Amino acid sequence: MTVPLTPGPPAAAPADLDGYRARLRAWLESHLEPRTSKHAVSGLDPGREFTPETVTIQRRLQRSLFEAGYAGITWPAEYGGQGLDSAHERVFGEEARRFLLPDFGLAGKTSLGVCAPTMLAHASPEFLRRHIPAMLAGDEIFVEFFSEPEAGSDLAGVRTRAERDSDGRWHLNGSKIWSSGAYYADYGMCLARTDWDAPKHRGLTWFAVPTRARGVTVRRIRQITGDADFCEEFFDDVELTDDDMIGPLNGGWAVTQTMLFYERGGGAGTSGKPKKRRTAIAPDLAALAAEAGRSGDPLACDLITRAHVDDLVRDAFGTRLGALMRASPAAAASLASYGKLAAGTFEPARAALAMRIGGDAALTWTGDGGPGASAAAGLLNGRFMAIAGGTNEMQRNTISERVLGLPREPAFDTRKPFGDVLRGARTWDGRVG
Repeated sequence: MTVPLTPGPPAAAPADLDGYRARLRAWLESHLEPRTSKHAVSGLDPGREFTPETVTIQRRLQRSLFEAGYAGITWPAEYGGQGLDSAHERVFGEEARRFLLPDFGLAGKTSLGVCAPTMLAHASPEFLRRHIPAMLAGDEIFVEFFSEPEAGSDLAGVRTRAERDSDGRWHLNGSKIWSSGAYYADYGMCLARTDWDAPKHRGLTWFAVPTRARGVTVRRIRQITGDADFCEEFFDDVELTDDDMIGPLNGGWAVTQTMLFYERGGGAGTSGKPKKRRTAIAPDLAALAAEAGRSGDPLACDLITRAHVDDLVRDAFGTRLGALMRASPAAAASLASYGKLAAGTFEPARAALAMRIGGDAALTWTGDGGPGASAAAGLLNGRFMAIAGGTNEMQRNTISERVLGLPREPAFDTRKPFGDVLRGARTWDGRVG
């Protein structure tokens, strides 16, 4: 049974940052476990599972954070947040980094970092009052029901359908894939086609779909790392109502653009929160070189220095990009593609440098893994950001067309009814016109 939500009062007056910091520090020290080196995650831990028991523990931690007034610090108070400013959020980040905060894995990052901000921008007040406080309290975890086997880069081409019956209920049928953490989530934020006679970008609507609703099947997908965070979902006549709708009927593409902005790091890029200055030269790669017995090797030192320069460039780029996004809010969604492309470009290159530095030590290890396991995970996950949330190629398209003003790629299906597009695709002979 869910306990009624009772968030604490705002933890500080807007001008009382010193008092806020002191009260926050005291609360953290008395309620949360300090973070130590034993809590470092190698990144290659296929045994790490979010079981019902571990999720329950994290829900309790999240509720304690919420009830103390430290969840949703800058979110509207009418929806369970604290209504404070970014300075308070920055203080929280500075103090809380020394403690083990509630951790729901990728699903938690999606729930509070992508889904909730998108809802706040588009959902009805009634929807927000029903779901946002529950998300802040850890009672509801949302994931994305977004991509489909036949609609990845072309997200407007989704075929999962929602049809309204004579009683006003919606019936959802179709499938989704690559939903991180869906197996332990409570809801999926689902993009469905609600009008097949409209062009593909105009007949889409978002719904909140309970993962345990009748007709919903969630299956996990084993990844190359051994993890199974990704899931695929199947919907067989799942009943929904208008109360489950997020944003306007057939207005889902605008909601999609907001979601992509947050998914690609736009929210973090516009926060103005300063990055922690790097004081050591690529410490993870230095540790890997030591593990491999190459600390004094000139080639290894050169590669570590190259990675360090790349790290500094990426940090400086992120700071500059954040400033541009804050200065041009209307262009921020398109500018976010630069950050996403940077991640998709830098990460595989850095993973390759780690392999050259570590050699055998980056491929085999004993015990809890250490730097070798982290390097191996970096290699196996190196292409993640080049694909997830929109491929590098899609980011380049967005930058060229929406930022640089270059001509759009030819498209022959954007103005036709989507049903006609699918029918035509079955008989298309390859000729244009």
